[in-house]
Amino acid sequence: MILLIDAGNTRIKWGITRDATWLADGSLAHGEIAGLAARLRAFAGVRRVLGANVAGARIAADIAAALQETMPPPQWLQATEHCCGVHNGYTQPAQLGPDRWAALIGARHLQRGACLVVTAGTATTVDLLDAQGRFQGGLILPGEELMRRSLARDTAELPFAEGRYEATPRCTADAIVSGCLNAQAGAVERMFRQLDAAPDARCLVSGGGAARLLPLLNVPSRHVDNLVLKGLAVVAGEAHTP
Repeated sequence: MILLIDAGNTRIKWGITRDATWLADGSLAHGEIAGLAARLRAFAGVRRVLGANVAGARIAADIAAALQETMPPPQWLQATEHCCGVHNGYTQPAQLGPDRWAALIGARHLQRGACLVVTAGTATTVDLLDAQGRFQGGLILPGEELMRRSLARDTAELPFAEGRYEATPRCTADAIVSGCLNAQAGAVERMFRQLDAAPDARCLVSGGGAARLLPLLNVPSRHVDNLVLKGLAVVAGEAHTP
């Protein structure tokens, strides 16, 4: 068995796989990491731990400490020039975030044509992957909730909005939520224009904000749960053939 870990800015996502079969997955907040081993107690015999960490060295150390009595030390993915059919087009390949790298690898496994790889979480990333598996570059912008929090923090009159999306908002809360969601959708759709000439191009959307973003997109789109974990499974040789 292999334990896969996606250590994000807000939550830790995990999955257990054996012989290309997913056995379980889940998530927990940073403050709950000490209980990670207890959640995985039913899965004795994990022989490898592979993860992508963008939460920093302290979180990596906390995860290692939580697992040290029952599992091997975590191996943390780093972006390289090439892996699993994906070519890294970053000027300095090692600077690409490991979560984006894993998501690109997962996307390549699921979508053989050109695709736009979107992860909507604390931050939203929007990455171009061509039909030959070349990562062409991408965007990083604040996620929808982070946009709302920044307005509440840095303006005198605007609250942290818990409104809903409206095409023509008529109250402040709805105006904030709709503006932030339109900003996310607009960034995705502008990037997708670069794939207009590619046959069967598709946008793959993952992350906690995917459900709010997907209905607004006017491009061919597909929701993929845990795309980072799916990419890690490819790297580990533990992925299904699509």
